[in-house]
Amino acid sequence: MITVWGRATSVNVQTVIWALAELGLACERHDVGGAFGGNDTPDFLAMNPNGLVPVLRDGDGPFLWESAAIVRYLGAGYGDGQFWPVSPTARATVDKWAEWIKTSFGPAFLTGIFWPSIAVPEAKRDLAAIAAAEKRLKTLAAMLDARLAEGAYLGGEDVCFADMVVGAPLYRYYTLDFERADTPNLRAYYERLTARPAYAEHVMVSYDSLRAK
Repeated sequence: MITVWGRATSVNVQTVIWALAELGLACERHDVGGAFGGNDTPDFLAMNPNGLVPVLRDGDGPFLWESAAIVRYLGAGYGDGQFWPVSPTARATVDKWAEWIKTSFGPAFLTGIFWPSIAVPEAKRDLAAIAAAEKRLKTLAAMLDARLAEGAYLGGEDVCFADMVVGAPLYRYYTLDFERADTPNLRAYYERLTARPAYAEHVMVSYDSLRAK
């Protein structure tokens, strides 16, 4: 049995649960983090000293953390040649986008726009900082849009492990009210993702509970 610790409203947990579903792997998930708490207990910190979700354990294997690393583990262990390309070159070609979403697009959107808009009351928001982040994000979105002109998904005609990492934040990106770049290829990619049952169930999760009261 695969066990996952982490709340369903965490985009990083969603990344892992979506990957499990695409691979046809069942798991037992425990609500931890956010309003549920529990991620600062000695037991949890023994699993992940960072105190962050998700954490995954496959049977009696080691406790794994960092969502992208978990997705790579699942791809290598359970994925076919489409989900986890056999060629190191082919794999790195898509993996670089998984890294990029974590280091560039993700922080610009989640740290620069999403959380300052969701977790901060409207009267206290730094609108100038959010506007600057929107400008930066438009450039990054155009980069991803150009890449997605090459095919339906990052790995070709079906999803691969990198799509799990890149695609998970897009539900928030497209449902949050802010000024986005005109990126038709990215929009079409997102719409293809929303048509996938696993994405709809595990990623298209309301984030209203995260809003500032």
